[in-house]
Formats: sequence, structure tokens, C-alpha cells
Amino acid sequence: MLAARRALPPGAEVVPPLCWRLQVLPVCASSERELERRLREPGAAPRAGEALAVLARRQRFGHGQQGRSWHSPAGGVWISAALPWPDDPAAAAAPGLALAVGLALELEQLGLPVRLKWPNDLLVEGRKIAGLLPRLRRRGDRVRWAQVGLGLSGCHAVPAGAVALAERIGRRADARPPRRSARVLRALEWGVAQAARPERVRALAEDRLLLPVEPIAHQGILWRAVGLGLDGALLLECGDGRRTALHRRF
Repeated sequence: MLAARRALPPGAEVVPPLCWRLQVLPVCASSERELERRLREPGAAPRAGEALAVLARRQRFGHGQQGRSWHSPAGGVWISAALPWPDDPAAAAAPGLALAVGLALELEQLGLPVRLKWPNDLLVEGRKIAGLLPRLRRRGDRVRWAQVGLGLSGCHAVPAGAVALAERIGRRADARPPRRSARVLRALEWGVAQAARPERVRALAEDRLLLPVEPIAHQGILWRAVGLGLDGALLLECGDGRRTALHRRF
């Protein structure tokens, strides 16, 4: 008798794998810096069906949004990747949404209730478990590739307000470093596979969005967050029906 196949959460269908050019380092100053160095090499830019990535077991000087330090000791997954992406940004999903949803789907398969905190974080019951810093690399008005730095807390001590994967799933096989890294690579592959489906990506991200409860001050007005735009912006609305959007700042 064949065993029943485990049901996947919505959106977590099997996707075609990428051909990874993956460099694994025991320690580095920053996986982002190492990736940038590799991308300067002739012919290094990712082509259709392949991706370039640097995976560090520990970073000394990881950084997040607006240059803030990124706590990245041994035991986590610290990766920077250059990914193939549609060359027309107007017809593509926002990489921040697509890659965050991909990682959320992987963590949900482990039974974790993941929420997205705009613009960069994944939370489990209000505590940060992962963060990502996405952007598009362009030539003129065309996209060359999507680039992302991603960190997932694994089995190390975390700062206040954060949570490590091992704390939630214990000593299961999925808590081991190779399994964690494989899930992150699959998450990135999901994002690439869905890059040409911006509305689907937006809907899946909005389903998991943790909307701010408090009003948001912007341009001298108090706004209420109401959802996400196709470009990854946080949509805001005020009492008189006016709408605006907040965009990621790097």
C-alpha cells in the first residue's frame, strides 16, 4: 500500500530546482560582500535556471536594513544570493514578497505559525525568526537579477524579541544545519518560480501579513495599514479615504 502524501500548505507546490553555484564559507565578514566580489567576475551573473549564492556558517559583520548590524553567529543560516528574475519589473512579483512567502511556506511545513512583518521580517508568535534584505539589480530600466541577503535563526542564542528554529522544533532532523540550509534554498527557488505571478505572490503575502495596530505617521498624517501592493509597498489609508504607500528603504 502506498503511503498517503502529506498535504502541503497553500502555495507550497513542487517547483523546479535551480542550478546552484554555491560557495560555503566557515566564516566571513559578510556573505553580501563575498557575493558582490563573485558577481564582479566575468560571466558570473545568473542566467535562466541558475543562481549564484554564498552561504556562511558565521558572519562577523552581517548587516540588515539601513546598515543595521545582523546578529549572525554559528548555528544559523546566513546566505546572500543572486537569482534570475523577469527583466520587466512592472510584470514581476516584488522579490521581497516572493522570497518571504517561499520561506514562510517552508517553515509552515514544520508546523510554525509564520507571520510577515513589513518590510523585512518573519515572525513566529511575535518573535523574529528570519529576516531578508531584497533588491533588484538593474541595467537601465531592465532587471538583470534579484539579489537577497537572508538570515534564519537556527540553534544559537538569539537577542531579545527573537526565536531560534531549534527552540520551536527541538532536536528533530529538520533542525540540523544541512536541512535548514536546504529549506532556505527551496524557499528561494519557490520565489523564483513565482516571480512572474505578482498577484498570487501578493495575495499569499497579504494572507500572512501582520498589520500594524497603531496608526502610522507619514507626511504629517496618521494612516492605517490596509494591505500590500504588487510592488511590495505597504498600503496606507486615512480617515477621509485617501490612500498612499510606503516603500522599502535600503
